Amino acid sequence: MLAAIRQFFDRLTDDSAPLDMGEEQVRLAVAALLYHVIAVDGVVTAAESATLNELLKRQFGLDPESTSSLVRAAETADDEAVDFYQFTSVLKQRLEVVDRERIIEMMWRLVYADGGMDEFEENVVWRVAELLAVPSTVRIRLKHAVRDGAG
Repeated sequence: MLAAIRQFFDRLTDDSAPLDMGEEQVRLAVAALLYHVIAVDGVVTAAESATLNELLKRQFGLDPESTSSLVRAAETADDEAVDFYQFTSVLKQRLEVVDRERIIEMMWRLVYADGGMDEFEENVVWRVAELLAVPSTVRIRLKHAVRDGAG
């Protein structure tokens, strides 16, 4: 998995190589963004961690071992990341609008996993939504749907 992370970053920084990202790189990009949401406030709660694992398991059809491996890789990728663009640019190129909106919905689920929202979490979702070209009206609608339990 660490080799996949290195390959992911190498491809992003190599302008001469065409971006030929596979499913593994998309998974890593999604997982890293989701991990960042739960880590941005400096405390990863058990509820947030469990929600992250469940979201990744369902979204990608992973078994528990693969899910744990992806979360570990996401944590490493997030720690090494300079900004969100290296993840969002891949996702914006490879995913349809509905899939990018699904990422924002998952981010809101993580924000509310511990029972509340702080300004850092909200700011991350806003910035990622902008980079993924998810309109603010959709971002806010998803926020309210998740918060009110209808998402």
